[in-house]
Amino acid sequence: MSVQEEQSVAAPIAPRRPYRLTRRPEERVHVLGGTMDLVRPEEVFHFVSGKLDARQSVIVANHNLHSLYLVGQDHQIGEFYKEADLIEVDSVPLIFWARLVGRASRRFHRCTYLDWRDDFWALATEKAWKVFFVGGAPGVAEQAIARIRQDWPAVQIASHHGYFDVRNGSAENTAVVEAIRDYAPDIVLVGMGMPRQEIWTLENHKAYGPAATFTVGGAFDYEAGVQKPAPRWMGPMGMEWLFRLMADPQRLFSRYCIEPWSLIGPACSDLSRAVSRRVTEGDWRAAEAARWEQMRARNEAAR
Repeated sequence: MSVQEEQSVAAPIAPRRPYRLTRRPEERVHVLGGTMDLVRPEEVFHFVSGKLDARQSVIVANHNLHSLYLVGQDHQIGEFYKEADLIEVDSVPLIFWARLVGRASRRFHRCTYLDWRDDFWALATEKAWKVFFVGGAPGVAEQAIARIRQDWPAVQIASHHGYFDVRNGSAENTAVVEAIRDYAPDIVLVGMGMPRQEIWTLENHKAYGPAATFTVGGAFDYEAGVQKPAPRWMGPMGMEWLFRLMADPQRLFSRYCIEPWSLIGPACSDLSRAVSRRVTEGDWRAAEAARWEQMRARNEAAR
């Protein structure tokens, strides 16, 4: 075989390493008073698939500026995030801030339902996952399911609206939990909005058996066409909040224009830690440079 022919033969492609079931230390970060994981959607589903294969329950939560505000207002929200196994970042501004204070965050670390929707339903169909959605107004879930089945007709999904007495031990809540348990889902999507969905998940997820529970906010409102999502190009730019504010200013003005001011204290703490890390890294690099210079000088003297 000639050299040219040898060069034309493609080298064997190494198999792609699977995504990890556990996080690296640098992927779990603490910013603005909250802990979250810098993961891509495909990592989320590899993690969830592994847990389901092992018949283990898992909670996949998400953080944005509103949830970080709520952590400081309600101890149950804090307990929910401590209980969560994986915490996605649902905010491009939050990703930008993490990057500013020295964390390895990128835009592709944003994980929301609308970001991973297609991958999720394709995987749910492939693996024959049973999905249960709880949330939304009466009739919304049915409209959403009809639209989802237009693209994935084989998907297995059941639902219950979110307009029920969610108090722990109430007759309505007990009936909903029993309906979920009887359906024996692999995935439970809870879309009741913050903080209701987080508190409900905290209080009830252990009662319906091993499943992966995602808090998904208004996901099915978007699926049903009840709410209009922001144009997808606004997501990577961190401008979705502005679209939503303009669409519903009366409800969202406080969330987007007042609540973030409560995070000034944690933001100052982030900046202080970032400066300390850089000073420490600078001292370490200076010490390393001095050590290598001493070794070089000794080698020169030995000659």
